[in-house]
Amino acid sequence: MNLIISVLKKEDLHNQKIIETIQKNINQVEIIYAEDMSIKGCIGCNRCWLVTPGVCTIKDDYEKLLIKYLQSKQVIFITDLKLGFVSYQLKNIIDRILPLATMNLRFKNGQMRHYPRYKKHLKMGLIYKGNGNPKFLEKWFERVMINLDGTSIGTYHIENEEEILNALIHC
Repeated sequence: MNLIISVLKKEDLHNQKIIETIQKNINQVEIIYAEDMSIKGCIGCNRCWLVTPGVCTIKDDYEKLLIKYLQSKQVIFITDLKLGFVSYQLKNIIDRILPLATMNLRFKNGQMRHYPRYKKHLKMGLIYKGNGNPKFLEKWFERVMINLDGTSIGTYHIENEEEILNALIHC
């Protein structure tokens, strides 16, 4: 299964167009709209590491996303940019991925990294709408994926349909 998580409104025309394009060209796509979920921000309590390993202490709809990450071949986030960076809704979603890692650390490629909690190798990508620095967004998302011991599929402007499809098909 391929998972798309969109923080754009369902009626956003750019959102509708890219999702329709992906669904026409990629098999087994599940779409989740953040507007249909209650997802609170991470409070940094570390309980998902220390008290309830792998389970966030915040009881909202996020647990469903954690399970879907582990069941998916690849995950694509769709967001708008605010002040050149991802929206607060997507930042909340990314921050809440923490239970997929453990508190234990190791050196990997000369950098200190958390051990992943599961053997699943995550493949995630970012589609954005708006103006921002593409190189900065790419580097930031690559760093997110390094922290998750995963692979970045890349970051793409929402209007670059051909690049997006190419990345998803050849991932």
